[in-house]
Amino acid sequence: MKPPPRAPASAAKLLSRPLTECVACVREGAALPSDLVSAAFDRADDIGAGSESLNVFLATDRERATEHAKGLTALIGRAEAPGNLAGVPVAVKDNIATLDMPTTCGSRILEGYVSPFEATVVRRLRANGAVIIGKTNMDEFAMGSSTENSAYGPTRNPVDIRRVPGGSSGGSAAAVAAGIVRLALGSETGGSVRQPASFCGIVGVKPTYGRVSRYGLVAFGSSLDQVGVLARTVEDAALGLEVIAGCDQFDSTSADVPVPRYELEKNAGLKGLVIGKPREYFPERLDPRIAQECERALDAYRELGAEVREVSLPHTAYSIPVYYIVAPAEASSNLARFDGVRYGLRVPSERGLAGMYEATRARGFGPEVTRRILLGTYVLSAGYYDAYYKKAQSVRALIAQDFRDVFASGVDVLFTPTTPTPAFELGAVKDPYEMYVSDIFTASANLAGVPAMSIPIGDARGLPVGGQIIAPHFAEPVMFRAAFGLERALAGELLPGEKSA
Repeated sequence: MKPPPRAPASAAKLLSRPLTECVACVREGAALPSDLVSAAFDRADDIGAGSESLNVFLATDRERATEHAKGLTALIGRAEAPGNLAGVPVAVKDNIATLDMPTTCGSRILEGYVSPFEATVVRRLRANGAVIIGKTNMDEFAMGSSTENSAYGPTRNPVDIRRVPGGSSGGSAAAVAAGIVRLALGSETGGSVRQPASFCGIVGVKPTYGRVSRYGLVAFGSSLDQVGVLARTVEDAALGLEVIAGCDQFDSTSADVPVPRYELEKNAGLKGLVIGKPREYFPERLDPRIAQECERALDAYRELGAEVREVSLPHTAYSIPVYYIVAPAEASSNLARFDGVRYGLRVPSERGLAGMYEATRARGFGPEVTRRILLGTYVLSAGYYDAYYKKAQSVRALIAQDFRDVFASGVDVLFTPTTPTPAFELGAVKDPYEMYVSDIFTASANLAGVPAMSIPIGDARGLPVGGQIIAPHFAEPVMFRAAFGLERALAGELLPGEKSA
C-alpha cells in the first residue's frame, strides 16, 4: 500500500536533513524538486557564494537547473521512478565535464570552454534524479591544497572566511559546508577530497582506484586521479558514492566489480572490528589538538567493541617525495594537450607555431601548474628518468605493499589524522614544500589505490578536525561500517547492545 503523502515540507529546512529524507519527501509529493533547487540557489545568494566573500562557484545555471527540476516533477506525476537522488541539488568540481556549463579547471587556458561530452559520473547523477546547480572553484588543474591557486580567485572556508577551505576541491567542500548542497563531487590525486573535507568539517570519500569512472575527468595524474564525493554525513556520502560507482566502458581503468549498498553498513556495529593505528601517522610533531581528537576517536572505537592495534607502514615517509615525482611527471604528459591549437586559449605569435605554443602556455598556466610541468618534464628527461621517475615507481610499489601487509595481518581498517594541522589562514603558507606536506597523511592512499575517507571527529580551537579511515582495495563497505560507527559514537548515539562511553 502506498504511504499517505507527507505534509508539505520547507525546502530550506529540508536541505538541512539527510538526503534520504529529501528524496522521500520529493517522491511522496511533500516537496517539489524545483523548491529544493530554489532553496539551494537562495542559500548561495544569501551567503555570497559567487562573490569574493566565499567564491564557491565558477559557473551556475539557475534557469536550466529549474527546468530539469520541473522535468523530474513531471516524471513523478506519471508515477515513473525519479531515481535515488530525486530532486537533490548537487555541485560539481570544475574539472569534471558537463554539457551545460563551462569546464575550466580553474585555469585561464580553458576559460569559457564547454565540453562536447559529459562525464560518466555526471550522467549517473542525472540518471538518478540529481540536479546539477553549478561548477565549483578549485586549484588550477587540481594542483594545490588550498584553492588559492585558482585563476579566478581563492575560495574561503565557510567555518572561518579568513582561512582556506583546503584543496584542490575547496569549492565543492565549501558548497557542502555552507549548506548550499548536501552532496558535491570532487576529485583526488593526492588528498584533494579528504583534506578539504577535514578543513571544512564534512565527510569526504576517495574510493578505490577503478571503483568510479574517470571518463570526463580532466586528467592531472592518470594513475592517481579519482572522482570522490563530499557530503554532510556518512550516510549522504554512502548514497552519493553508490550512485556514481561502477564499471564504465568508456574508462579502461574502471573495474568490473559489483557496487554494494554502502548505507546498509549503518547498523552493522563495530564489535570485532580491528582498527590499525599506524605509528608513522602519529609523529611527535603532530598538532597536539589533532592528536587529542584522534585519541578520543580511538577510545570511542574501543568502547564500542573494536580492537585498536598499533601497526607500522614503514615507507610512509617517502609518500610526499614519491608523489611529487610521479604526479608532476604524469601532469607534464597530460597537460601537453593544452597548446592553443584545438580548444581553449590561443595567443597568436609572430614566431610561428612554436611561438604560439609558448605564448599560449605562458599566459594560460599559473605559477603552480608551470612549476609542476617543469618538474615533471625534468624527471622524465634523458639522464634523469632512471634516477627519479623509475626509482619513485619502485618506492611506490613498496608503499602499496605496506598496505597489503598490514591488511593481511588481520587489520580491517586503519585510522589516522586526515591532516597535520587545521585549516590555515589565506596567504599564510608561502613555501611550496610547506603546502605540499599538508597532504602528508593522504597521498599514500592515492599511491596505493586504496579507498579512504575523512569524517569530522572534533575541533581544535573552533576549527574542524578530520579523522581518516583507510581500507583494503574495494573494501568500501567495511570503511563505511567504521565511519558510521564512529560518527554515531561521537554524536552520542548508540545501537541497541552497544556500550555507552
